[in-house]
Amino acid sequence: MDLFDEPWFAGIRHPSRYIGEEIHSIRKDPSSVEVSIVLAFPDVYEVGMSHLGLKILYHILNGFDWIAAERVYSPWVDMEKELRARGLGLRAIESGRSVRNFDILGFSLQHELTLTNVLTMLQLAGIPFLSRDRDSSFPLVIAGGPACFNPEPVALLFDAIVIGDGEEAAAEICRKVRERKRRAGSRREDLLHDIAEVEGVYVPRLFEVSYGQQGTIAEVKSTRPGYERVRKAILPDIERAALPPSQLVPNIELVHDRLAIEISRGCTRGCRFCQAGMIYRPVRERSPQSVIDAAGPALRSTGYEELSLLSLSAGDYTCLSPLLKGLMDIHSGRNIAVSLPSLRVGSLDPAWFEQIKRVRKTGFTLAAEAGNDRLRRIINKGLTNQEILEMAREVYRAGWNLIKLYFMVGLPEEEEEDINDIVLLAREVANQCGSKGGRPKLNVSVAAFVPKSHTPFMWSPQLSVEESGRRIQKIRSGLGGRIHVKWNPPEMSRLEGVFARGDRRLLPVLIEAWERGARFDAWSEHFKSEIWTESFRSCGIDPDFYLSRKRSTDETLPWDHIDCGVTKSFFIREWKRALKAEPTPDCRHGCSECGVCDHRRVDPVLHQQWSAAAIGFEPAEQQDSREKKKYRLVFTKVGKTRHLSHLELVRLFARAFRRAELEVVHSAGYHPMPRISFHSALPVGMESLDECMDIRLHGDISPEAIRTRLNPALPHGIRIVGVQDVTGEKKSPMLKESHFRMMLDGLKPSDSALEAFMKTDFVPALKRGKGGERTINARASVVSIERTSSHEISLVLSHNLGPQLRPIEILQTACGIGDEEVKRIRVVKTRQIMA
Repeated sequence: MDLFDEPWFAGIRHPSRYIGEEIHSIRKDPSSVEVSIVLAFPDVYEVGMSHLGLKILYHILNGFDWIAAERVYSPWVDMEKELRARGLGLRAIESGRSVRNFDILGFSLQHELTLTNVLTMLQLAGIPFLSRDRDSSFPLVIAGGPACFNPEPVALLFDAIVIGDGEEAAAEICRKVRERKRRAGSRREDLLHDIAEVEGVYVPRLFEVSYGQQGTIAEVKSTRPGYERVRKAILPDIERAALPPSQLVPNIELVHDRLAIEISRGCTRGCRFCQAGMIYRPVRERSPQSVIDAAGPALRSTGYEELSLLSLSAGDYTCLSPLLKGLMDIHSGRNIAVSLPSLRVGSLDPAWFEQIKRVRKTGFTLAAEAGNDRLRRIINKGLTNQEILEMAREVYRAGWNLIKLYFMVGLPEEEEEDINDIVLLAREVANQCGSKGGRPKLNVSVAAFVPKSHTPFMWSPQLSVEESGRRIQKIRSGLGGRIHVKWNPPEMSRLEGVFARGDRRLLPVLIEAWERGARFDAWSEHFKSEIWTESFRSCGIDPDFYLSRKRSTDETLPWDHIDCGVTKSFFIREWKRALKAEPTPDCRHGCSECGVCDHRRVDPVLHQQWSAAAIGFEPAEQQDSREKKKYRLVFTKVGKTRHLSHLELVRLFARAFRRAELEVVHSAGYHPMPRISFHSALPVGMESLDECMDIRLHGDISPEAIRTRLNPALPHGIRIVGVQDVTGEKKSPMLKESHFRMMLDGLKPSDSALEAFMKTDFVPALKRGKGGERTINARASVVSIERTSSHEISLVLSHNLGPQLRPIEILQTACGIGDEEVKRIRVVKTRQIMA
């Protein structure tokens, strides 16, 4: 039996996370390729699918006819429990193949608090944790991502780790694997030496670490001549990383549920607390024309209604103003919104507001970081309180009613007065809205500062849990009313800090915590501080050794053999300038000599001039001026798609209409929504051969054209089987009856119980809803229920006889079937009658 047909599967949380069937997913015959790689994200599907980097790698690797790239995400805790209890392994989304059977398993490490999920995925795949315990019969286990710039706490888990840009390194690793597979009798050790030749690839087993009497690192020694330091891989021009013309389109809502296009990589600002700003240097902009050229096909092929321009600081993109105007001129007529998720206050231009809100307001986040100018000079955040207030006033004046404001506590040289200033600044920002009322006008997020490797603050101590908690509580107590405060638990920041600057001695702690039940540590509802406290104690490791002591700039740090391109002398110089509150200028205005650019192969890439007039496009016809027609569509929802929720189905259809280039009429107002209505909402797990929806479209399109254009844009299991033009209909029909088949899977409900149920006028049953439980008459809505064969029961329900139970609940009530047994029954709606 297929995993998705198992009775228990419908009962897990969000089963749609696991079903695949996404638009533009790629399935290759394993026998037709030479190398197979599964791209692994150690968090749930909704988080992993939001990550553009994984989608880019998926597109690049599958572009080679000899490589098959698939995906796998961390199962949620309930799914992990079921897989383990039933002896089922971890499987790739596309083919359902065991992860154990791939040539390469590549993890994307975006954050230190996802590491226990790596262990979960390895264990479920039947792969030993430690690289030294794996021979050539196991996949090559590799990792990449920003959390790899201090790889040492988990170095011995991986055969190889990609430091820096992974687009070209990943393909080169696949080539090395292909070459070794072609040679009979190759050993894993030979492959590791081959991979060590790839730019940016760190092979931990080729380095030995020794420790001194004080617990600090005495030496990191390479066992391979000429391999003493691993310099990050740099893609000199991100135009070489082609944007996927057809990005994967999920069937469920993601954390960041929109089309993303990377407009630049790297940052020039030089904020001293920001690891990303250091490790992604130098800044490399994608040309405005290539963004324009990529956006159109990608929006059409995905059906997304929002385009996100990704960058560490989108507001610093040189040609942002003409690019925004060009994008909105082209796409606003189709209700496509544009969002800028990473705006810096000092770079905001009020003219952008007018462009963004042409469709809908997509939100503004202002990262103030600190509450006053003095502390921002220390962290090299060239921004004043006055600029923050002026920009908040502009945002509110432009029609936005909510701003998000970010702060950190525990920054170097922070004093008590700095905490008070956070409260004062947040209040002043809230006052800029010029309106009163109960609705929050400002969201404030606060987190403890975590010093990271490869930053000027890597030698700085981290604030204790107790002191971080006190400072956060002081901010919370000082704010309220229209200001909503969110905060990151200090215990989570503590753990992040330990692994951010830790060494190889932490791996036993990680494994111990995982064995004690640590999972999804980045999720506050699953983070268990006591597990980690006991694990550190059990392994004899003092976490404060990595947190609270101030390091000497002469100390050998765990990541000193990892070269991010920025020199240690630059970091020391910046650390000293921070203590004097001396700013370092933006390197757009002059080189700061950080060391990353060689001014031959590697240099900043900026696009100084570009005009939207160069696009040469035909503005989209205003939708309100065109004919509008109403259609009724009948469709099926079977197979894996039965696990989609109703809200997921609504979103899926809205994007399918866009992909089919059928223009849906949208509502007017602040947030335009597609005019789609469904006649009923199917419960998760139920199949249907006869679902119905009404849709309003622009233009006069034949019903057959709608069907033939829409079906290719839908996932397997959802098919349009009928379309009717109902434009003249004055009133939509009401649902009168629904007919169901229930497949029993070996269960034998009593025929006499069914007969007794039908002969009784009142059968009490509990109906659960948002308002709690209430007793209803389960019999009232049942027109008929009878056995049609030894393995099937038919049920007809009326929809105008009061509240009703679901078909499964009716069968349970009639025959007394238990909760576990009833999960085996498969329900299909076969027909619905309208009146």
